[in-house]
Amino acid sequence: MTTSKFWNWAENDVDERVLYLEGVISEETWWGDEVTPKIFRDDLHSGSGDITVWLNSPGGDCFAAAAIYTMLKEYPSKITVKISALAASAASVVAMAGDEVLMSPASMMMLHNPATIAIGDSEEMLKAKNMLDEIKESIINAYAAKSGHSRDTISNWMDGELWMDVNKAIRFGFADGMLSDPVIAPQNKGMVFSRKAVTASLLNKIMSKADQPRPGTLYDNIEKRLIEYKKNNILRK
Repeated sequence: MTTSKFWNWAENDVDERVLYLEGVISEETWWGDEVTPKIFRDDLHSGSGDITVWLNSPGGDCFAAAAIYTMLKEYPSKITVKISALAASAASVVAMAGDEVLMSPASMMMLHNPATIAIGDSEEMLKAKNMLDEIKESIINAYAAKSGHSRDTISNWMDGELWMDVNKAIRFGFADGMLSDPVIAPQNKGMVFSRKAVTASLLNKIMSKADQPRPGTLYDNIEKRLIEYKKNNILRK
């Protein structure tokens, strides 16, 4: 069984390992089975020494991002995250795993509330809201641990969708410094992110596959992942 990877390891240098996280985080992989997270974990622990993570992503699956965050935080050596262009949405959660977070002078970071699509009556809508509220609390854990801000402050920022350049990210505690001589990875691709663009893309994908229905709704899939996370004690308050 083959799996699509959204990460890539560069050839190891003597003193550091280099990991590239590019593009959408786990658009359709990671949760179909346990193959992808195991591959990521095996890749992560296939060597030793400090790791530099080059990050350029508009976001993606918040559960995959949370799992990557946890794996990086538990790695025994230093993790340095370097944001070459964009760390938005779920990708900003991954960035919080860095012992040191550095941003390119031209890069951006974005925080916002988790979102899903739910279908059903008022009770289903309420379940979806409660689920999103719980996911938000888990995401706030990562932001608060890095920035030191209160949960209420971070929650308000997420409500309003907070965009930060490097100076603002440093001032707010989400980054530690600016890349003085940023080396942009050759496989990086320019990306522009907006909530409307991502939502439109998601809806178009759903509509285009209407004649090939997949089991469950998007909300159902996310709810199953949340239950699985609780079983594994990954979401903590």
